[in-house]
Amino acid sequence: MVDYLLFEEAAGYALFKVVLQPEDIGARLKEVQQAASDLGKFSKLVQVVSFVPFKGAAHALENANDISEGIVNDYLKALLEQNLPKPSKKNKIVLGISDKNLGQSIKDAIPGIECESSEVVHDLLRGLRFHGPKLLKELEDGDLERAQLGLGHAYSRGKVKFSVNKNDNHIIQAIALLDQLDKDINTFSMRVKEWYSWHFPELAKIVSDNYLFAKLALVIKDKNSLVISLDEEAELEEKKHELAAIVKDDEAIAQQILDAARISMGQDISETDMENVITFAERVVNITEYRTKLFAYLTEKMHTVAPNLSELIGEVVGARLISHAGSLTNLSKYPASTVQILGAEKALFRALKTKGNTPKYGLIYHSSFIGRAGMKNKGRISRFLANKCTIASRIDSFAENPSTTFGQILKQQVEERLNFFDTGVAPTKNADAMKQAMDKVLANVKVDGMDIDIDDEEDDSDNEADQSTVSVSSKKEKKDKKDKKEKKDKKEKKEKKEKKDKKRSKDDDGESPKKKKKSKA
Repeated sequence: MVDYLLFEEAAGYALFKVVLQPEDIGARLKEVQQAASDLGKFSKLVQVVSFVPFKGAAHALENANDISEGIVNDYLKALLEQNLPKPSKKNKIVLGISDKNLGQSIKDAIPGIECESSEVVHDLLRGLRFHGPKLLKELEDGDLERAQLGLGHAYSRGKVKFSVNKNDNHIIQAIALLDQLDKDINTFSMRVKEWYSWHFPELAKIVSDNYLFAKLALVIKDKNSLVISLDEEAELEEKKHELAAIVKDDEAIAQQILDAARISMGQDISETDMENVITFAERVVNITEYRTKLFAYLTEKMHTVAPNLSELIGEVVGARLISHAGSLTNLSKYPASTVQILGAEKALFRALKTKGNTPKYGLIYHSSFIGRAGMKNKGRISRFLANKCTIASRIDSFAENPSTTFGQILKQQVEERLNFFDTGVAPTKNADAMKQAMDKVLANVKVDGMDIDIDDEEDDSDNEADQSTVSVSSKKEKKDKKDKKEKKDKKEKKEKKEKKDKKRSKDDDGESPKKKKKSKA
């Protein structure tokens, strides 16, 4: 049995009183739905108690976010407290709502109110949504539709959190496509080699690179064309230059191809078969060239979104870390221990299950720093590198104007740590390195194209530092005085105790000196 209904609309909050309970017209849902579809019947079910519009688009978005998270803000709380009667132990007020999480928050905010979110309540709210513009007479025609459209765009934009500078979704898609292209290019290139080698098997031994092999297959096509052209020196030189241009102007390799074509043991193939081979080779060349463009795009995007991380560990490894974490923000929230083994989850859980050795590194193993370290130092440098990756990702995620300065300093620290493992030279302390990076960043800060005069800021920071040192020194002086006083009190207590002990020992030895004189007399 519902007494009131809370209707959250894009234009504001509306509170309705249930005049005729659904039980009175039949508790069956079908009858409630029929009543909700007819305005004449539905207007007898509910009555408007109050409608409070939002103050603006920003206020509507704020309330929409609170409702979606199940939070009762002050605006909604004031509406309920002013319009709902005070509940008592005998008469409890039941409020119909659409979200159960919001109901729990309303119970906590306003004691004595029971919240219900049943199917009957949802049918009644569906009727309010259907007949809302007619029941709320304060609204004009079209106001509700415009408010819904504006709030829908604002809410979706806020949830997506679109940012041109920090849109890491493109990085996740690009690195996934790059890895898939690497697999496909490798598979397709081996197929081209195997297929074309039936006609010209010696070419695979002369040129091992898959991309160059496919391009040479496109130029040579039928090997007999090279043999026929040997009769004329002009055609021979032209073919030789054409082949040399593909193999990076290496005339020796071009001459080897021409000589191999003359004594080749491959079989002749028909024109139809050759057309299929050449078509497939063209696809391989196109995919390989697209992979090069995609890598350039990924490099540029990484330098825009995560410049410090890409400067420290490289664009590809950094993109894989972001992709595995889900986003740059998620990666920045991970501790260094998680970043260290990111990508080796199966090995980690298998080691925990079998009580074996846990993995020392995951995706960061592909970094050049791990490869340069010795076997006994790979675990140490991976832990150190994960720590620096965490710092770099947090700077990239939360800095307003990220630059590569911190990434360069962090990379220098890793280099020094590698050198420390080999030579024993002490690396730069982290505090000194971060101070050096901050000085560089502050020196390059610009606002609206004008350099900032940092002298005033330094003076202010010096004054703050002086004040902080004064406050610290005053606290230290107070603490020293307190310690001295406590020591003095302890010393006095100790002296008093020693005097009492001496006096007791004298009394225990025998009579006092005065009594001894009297006894002699």
